[in-house]
Amino acid sequence: MTWDPIPKSRQQADGANLTDYERERREFSWRAARRSLRGLPGGRGLNIAYEAVDRHLDTPRCDQVALRCVGRDGTVTELTYRDMHLATNRFAGVLRGLGVGRGERVFTLLGRVPDLYIAVLGTLKNLSVLSPLFSAFGPEPIRERLRLGDGRVLVTTPELYTRKIAAIRESLPGLKHVLLTGRGPAPEGTLSLGELMAGAPAGFEIAPTDPEDMALLHFTSGTTGRPKGVVHVHEAVLAHRVTAAYALDLRPSDVFWCTADPGWVTGMSYGVIAPLSLGLTLVTDAGEFDARRWYRVLQDQRVNVWYTSPTALRMLMRHGGAPAGEYDLSELRFVASVGEPLNPEVAVWGLHTLGLPVHDNWWQTETGAIMIGNFAATDIKPGSMGRPLPGIAAAVLERGEDGRARVVDGHVRVIEEPGVEGELALRPGWPSMFRGYLNEPERYANAFAGGWYLSGDIAREDEDGYFWFVARADDVIKSAGHLIGPFEVESVLMEHPAVAEAGVIGKPDPMAGELVKAFVTLNPGFEPGDGLRLELIAFGRRRLGAVAPKEITFDQSLPHTRSGKVMRRLLRARELGLPEGDTSTVEHPVPMVPGRLKPLASPEPP
Repeated sequence: MTWDPIPKSRQQADGANLTDYERERREFSWRAARRSLRGLPGGRGLNIAYEAVDRHLDTPRCDQVALRCVGRDGTVTELTYRDMHLATNRFAGVLRGLGVGRGERVFTLLGRVPDLYIAVLGTLKNLSVLSPLFSAFGPEPIRERLRLGDGRVLVTTPELYTRKIAAIRESLPGLKHVLLTGRGPAPEGTLSLGELMAGAPAGFEIAPTDPEDMALLHFTSGTTGRPKGVVHVHEAVLAHRVTAAYALDLRPSDVFWCTADPGWVTGMSYGVIAPLSLGLTLVTDAGEFDARRWYRVLQDQRVNVWYTSPTALRMLMRHGGAPAGEYDLSELRFVASVGEPLNPEVAVWGLHTLGLPVHDNWWQTETGAIMIGNFAATDIKPGSMGRPLPGIAAAVLERGEDGRARVVDGHVRVIEEPGVEGELALRPGWPSMFRGYLNEPERYANAFAGGWYLSGDIAREDEDGYFWFVARADDVIKSAGHLIGPFEVESVLMEHPAVAEAGVIGKPDPMAGELVKAFVTLNPGFEPGDGLRLELIAFGRRRLGAVAPKEITFDQSLPHTRSGKVMRRLLRARELGLPEGDTSTVEHPVPMVPGRLKPLASPEPP
């Protein structure tokens, strides 16, 4: 099916940060954009926490609400920029008092509560390196990341310490300090963060910070299942600010809700750093996903810009449009999505249900910020990632049989013809580009060739400069001479009214090499059975021809990462009886109960 472009609306285009895409692309320079940063007083460098908090102290935003936290019970806690300044100073002072210094790693294992945001920014003020962990991790993935990252400090709750840390503490001799939130008595071997904060000074001077000083360490399993530490520096804040203004259309007067957990790069780049550095009000919700709860947050907090995941939006789609109609969403101006490719029907569903289309964008943990996006004042092509942001040079490179860019004597070839698939690549030089894989220099070097960063994603570029995701290179299915991208098959299946979601893999076949197999989650009101299975296979064959799925299995609980992606790697491993590898980032969704608005998974983007 070919989807008609969604034209920009006057509501979105009026006052948009980016109104003339071509001119902005021509005239933009990172050097000029750096003038928007304050920098440390006295020319002492660039620090993320200063740009996110302290830069606002001598402006009218000082007493504006910076952080509005909705608790699990619905209570709301607010912190102004002045409050954040004092609290992050105290946390930085706690670290300094403990002898934790520049470059030493501080890990957080917390939910979306005020203590998390204070610890993140206080760590960066102290020039220590922040490494966030998902609070849903089990003991083993926590231990592995603390070990790989050489964690010196862990900030967590008493409950999480008892359930997940106490049993592994002795296996982590490098972990010198465990700081427990609250003011209660701390178990042996731990410290009360509340008591330490109460005794810390309210003043803290940030030491000179080189823009290239390491600031963030994000662990990602990627497609291999092996955790890798992705290194980002303080200069990344420039890309966070610029891309949030362009791709999310964020403005200082906005109320912004990013549903991603800060344990993941989206939740850090756009759930902490970018919105605070722009001086707006950031909303967080500590509760689990529930359709009516989310609509209530949008209404009650008067959210203007909402950044979430395709998985979350597909969950809302399952409930139909009725729940959204029960809430006043008139303050909502812009909706964006990330974490995995956005199926065309989801973008269109937003227009019909929310009155706003959903704007897809593309980036990776390694890029640190949005690289390709759909903008407020430009048309949307449903299913497309959009176009490169100003300051970003993207191209599609000729690929070899393995799907990756073909490198010959260090050279690669850029595909000029529209619509031809190849590996998506970026010209290095943007400020949030990762600076390494921790302790893996060879792996980092292999991520570049011919003057390009190689993303590992297969894409195509159309005649208008829009990029279209096809597949991860290692997800491509090779069947009877065809190279098949799972995303295209999944999107077609989702056009059938019975299908809520699909995950597609290649299954070994002696004749074809691989055959296409789909795992399908059904919408409420549809029952699995041979009749529906044959109907879906026929539907796919009519739409896709030879690349249609040959087998379909019904599965109401597809495995997702907390970034919202269907874990094809895990589907393949389970189908073939292979080792599952690292499953620490897997969400375990609650199956849909037809006719009930039951909480599903906690779909953290992006």
